[in-house]
Amino acid sequence: MSTFGYLCPLIFMCILVSSHAQLQPNFYAKSCPKAEKIILDYVKKHIPNAPSLPAALIRMHFHDCFVRGCDASVLLNFTSSTGNQTEKVGIPNLTLRGFSFIDNVKKVIEAECPGVVSCADIVALVARDSVMITGGPFWNVPTGRRDGKISNASETLSDIPAPTSNLSTLQTDFSKKGLDLKDLVLLSGAHTIGVSHCSSFSTRLYNFTGTFGTQDPSLDSEYAANLKAKKCKSINDNTTIVEMDPGSFRTFDLSYYKLLLKRRGLFQSDAALTTSTATKSYINQLVEGSLKEFYAEFAQSMEKMGRIEVKTGTAGEIRKHCAVVNS
Repeated sequence: MSTFGYLCPLIFMCILVSSHAQLQPNFYAKSCPKAEKIILDYVKKHIPNAPSLPAALIRMHFHDCFVRGCDASVLLNFTSSTGNQTEKVGIPNLTLRGFSFIDNVKKVIEAECPGVVSCADIVALVARDSVMITGGPFWNVPTGRRDGKISNASETLSDIPAPTSNLSTLQTDFSKKGLDLKDLVLLSGAHTIGVSHCSSFSTRLYNFTGTFGTQDPSLDSEYAANLKAKKCKSINDNTTIVEMDPGSFRTFDLSYYKLLLKRRGLFQSDAALTTSTATKSYINQLVEGSLKEFYAEFAQSMEKMGRIEVKTGTAGEIRKHCAVVNS
């Protein structure tokens, strides 16, 4: 066997390892030593005035990483010069929020160290810091990501897991990104904070089998009746927002998982987590364990997600403005 074959039997594994190796704690220690403190201070100052933003920012991080890796491609605006529709206008991203928050953080960082800190690292750090300062878990964010130059709306539909997905589809979507069933259950736990629009789940209430008037039998009937009476009063409602974890949608806790076991997950993709022995077993372990244990496990999966297909070294660029590639 060749030396190369012995050291690296799977080429794609080598690629994964090499890209991971170049992310490191405190990557900007010499080039912009105050970067992480500046970001944290900005988050501490502004997030208390916008308590719904942490959920939006962790979702943005997730949607960014699942398309072309964690490279801030989700931030790019449509440009008439290329005529390219970017990820921002992809259907799964139409309800993303927090872009101006990221732009403002970037401005503060650019004033300190021009052209040094990537938008991709800012997204990852802001997601972590905003969740942490509202009492949620802390996770490590090794840095050194670089920004991508390509962003296609069409890729959002193929790569971002849909709220209507069954377990098999979710498993495939996550597996493609190097994430396993345990990561799927843990990362879904981010639904313990935030809200959704009726359009993401109203089919479950009104048109489940394709025949109007049919309801998803896996959804608790009392919960469904309540949603129809008080929230999503018609299948065409695209504006009403609903808490994903009713009662504690701003608290990062275990109640999301407790609701799943009561068949009160809002999305089909939530309900799907209870359809296999393995995933249901993970959910039961989390519910029976402590919040501290959940935080520790969630932190591991978040760090893993933050490493998906990262661009490091000379790949990509460091954008001057997060919404446009450098000219």
